[in-house]
Amino acid sequence: MLRNYFKIAWRNLLKNKVFSFINITGLATGLACAFLIYLWVNDELNIDKFHEKDSQLYLVMANHTHTDAIQTIPNVPGLLAPAMKTELPEVENAVHTTGRLENFIISTEDKHINAQGRYAGEAFFDVFSYDLIEGVKDQVFTDKNSIVISESLAKKLFNTTDHIIGKSLEWQSSEKKNEVFISGIFKDVPASASEQFDLLLPFSYFEAEVMPAQYVHWYNYYAYTYLILKKGTNIAAFNAKIKDFVAKRAEGSIVTLFVKPYSENYLYGKYENGVQAGGRIEYVRLFSIIALFILIIACINFMNLSTAKSSRRMKEVGIKKTLGAGRFSLIYQYLGESLLISFLALIIAIVLVEIFLPQFNIITGKNLSLHYNIELILPLLGITILTGLIAGSYPALYLSGFNPVNVLKGKLKASIGELWVRKGLVVFQFCISMILIVAVMIIYKQIAFVQNKHLGFDKDNVINFEMRGQVSDKKETFLTEVKKIPGVINAAETGFKVGGNGWTQGVNWEGKSPNDDYIFEEVITGDNTIETLDITMVAGRSFSNEFGMDSMSIIFNEAAIKTMGLKDPIGKTIRHYTGNKQIVGVMKDFHTNSLHDQIKPLFFLYKPEETTNIIIKLEAGKERETIARLQDFYQKFNPGYAFDYTFLDQDYQALYEAEQRVSTLSKYFAGLAILISCLGLFGLAAFAAEQRSKEISIRKVLGATTTSIVGLLSKDFLKLVFVSLLLASPIAWYLMNKWLENFAYHIEIKWWVFAIAGSAAIFIAFMTIGFQSIKAAVANPVESLKTE
Repeated sequence: MLRNYFKIAWRNLLKNKVFSFINITGLATGLACAFLIYLWVNDELNIDKFHEKDSQLYLVMANHTHTDAIQTIPNVPGLLAPAMKTELPEVENAVHTTGRLENFIISTEDKHINAQGRYAGEAFFDVFSYDLIEGVKDQVFTDKNSIVISESLAKKLFNTTDHIIGKSLEWQSSEKKNEVFISGIFKDVPASASEQFDLLLPFSYFEAEVMPAQYVHWYNYYAYTYLILKKGTNIAAFNAKIKDFVAKRAEGSIVTLFVKPYSENYLYGKYENGVQAGGRIEYVRLFSIIALFILIIACINFMNLSTAKSSRRMKEVGIKKTLGAGRFSLIYQYLGESLLISFLALIIAIVLVEIFLPQFNIITGKNLSLHYNIELILPLLGITILTGLIAGSYPALYLSGFNPVNVLKGKLKASIGELWVRKGLVVFQFCISMILIVAVMIIYKQIAFVQNKHLGFDKDNVINFEMRGQVSDKKETFLTEVKKIPGVINAAETGFKVGGNGWTQGVNWEGKSPNDDYIFEEVITGDNTIETLDITMVAGRSFSNEFGMDSMSIIFNEAAIKTMGLKDPIGKTIRHYTGNKQIVGVMKDFHTNSLHDQIKPLFFLYKPEETTNIIIKLEAGKERETIARLQDFYQKFNPGYAFDYTFLDQDYQALYEAEQRVSTLSKYFAGLAILISCLGLFGLAAFAAEQRSKEISIRKVLGATTTSIVGLLSKDFLKLVFVSLLLASPIAWYLMNKWLENFAYHIEIKWWVFAIAGSAAIFIAFMTIGFQSIKAAVANPVESLKTE
């Protein structure tokens, strides 16, 4: 019986080659898209899950309650980890690290290598499952002048990992440089880790040498704290217990604590006013839904085409039922046919995935690969079988329900219900497709908006690099010589970074209410930063060493002056946490972060001795030759160090990395949805033309023109596309309006976006239908009207 079912299914595929091609191509494309998204989603969901004690590993978060908002960040006092480990019985282990990864230069006698790392506490390798190749995990950080490096970094420095424990290195960051010895080597951080680093330095060195001793207290938030909680710990009760842990030790503190699973931080990293409000999980959900809808669109093609050509199989069903075939046996047969098509589509889909996976990796920034193990094969089979069952369910139920008497008498005609179902499915297809088209257009417009919006400073043709070696030691000489290079307009030493500046609450002024607490963005700078970035001064002056006492000066932006409520601020004194400062200037507001955020109160402090970066403004149109001259000069001035620079506008674009990927992927997904929908429409149009061939021939004999016949065959389908547009527009507007709410500054959704999207969909649909319509209209009527 099974062999007979398979034989019939195979013959039907070969008999209806066009419809088989459309079904298999549509399902293969949908499956390939779903598999690619599955690989990406699975990778995202498994980030940071590899740690042995993942279920017990938590990150301490801090809610900073300010006058205007609650800020949720992982920055906590460095004293927190040891205090929690000592005082809280629920804590099995605790470790602290510094915050964001830093860039270091690691040097041997003849090599200088850029590497990323951070400072970490002694229990780091007990808390996290990063495997040590060499060294004892409890002892690698006991000496503050030690360093633990990755396997790759060891090979770059020494071409081996053997016998290098105890060897000395020199490291340099933006703050310090020091000679250290290698105490351990760890295996390269796995790709499934959210942070990729090459080295770790002792936290004891950071507190002793980098962080000034007067700042190591409960009021300074310079560390991240990670806890291993004992099994069975009630997290809600533990959060209630630690809520005021800092406040009890820091009088007047506005900070409350809570913990969250460490492996959730990657996906659920966004907070609004102290409440978890999404993060990367939103894109995981978005693309999962897109994959589902694309599969549904492919299944709809199968349903529509199968039911549309049901008349060809009426007699088959009637004869089988007359000979005793039950309805369930027919359902099994037709579901078997759809599963056969699904598995043929699966083979093609796997080939497509293998072909396009490298390009998909480039777009997503991943390193995904197909490993045909049980963890991949089971989901692939599951998705394929489910797709086959969904695609074949309606045709199987529909065909198996025919009345054999009516079928054999030739009295069975398409019901009104059947036509409405088919039309409804077409409308659903194009509705999803048009939502994706609108989404692509709005995302593109928003990305263009953030790329082209003037930020209040000139980011174009400005290069940025960290000070290293001789540049750090002799920066005044370096800057003087750089300004002489042809093509260099200006240069400055600065601490300014796009999206990476510090912040403080330590600003007070006359008239400030004791209950008020505001966050200020803090930028350390030297001479010429304001001029090099072309920031507009609205009052007062910028910094200059000509005044001698600018170390006691401060410059605010307009938002800060508004927040403080100061009238005529120039010359007034404010209390900074480092001492009194005089306001010498006010800058026009400018964006230092992405357009997701409102412009915050900000100030510049004049501290040339603490600047970390050099920015250089280049003459437009001469960037390449100017950079070549800069590179030659840099290598002579700072031998052994690479001239690693970035353009400031590239640093700004990096803030929208997720949006850029969403924009690119959305274009592909929208294109696939339209392609699959049009395949179905092509098949339905072909079938309609075939069904009405005699009618068309009679109309032609009676004088109907080709244009009128094309219109006759096209209008019903185009009506469905137009209805899709009407239904899709409000849905697309709502969804994209919600997405735009993630930006503090965004475009307005205009009516013409929907008009263009609708026109594009109608044009594509007309071209698809028109091909079949014209083919039917120009056919010789004799061929259709002659007797069989």
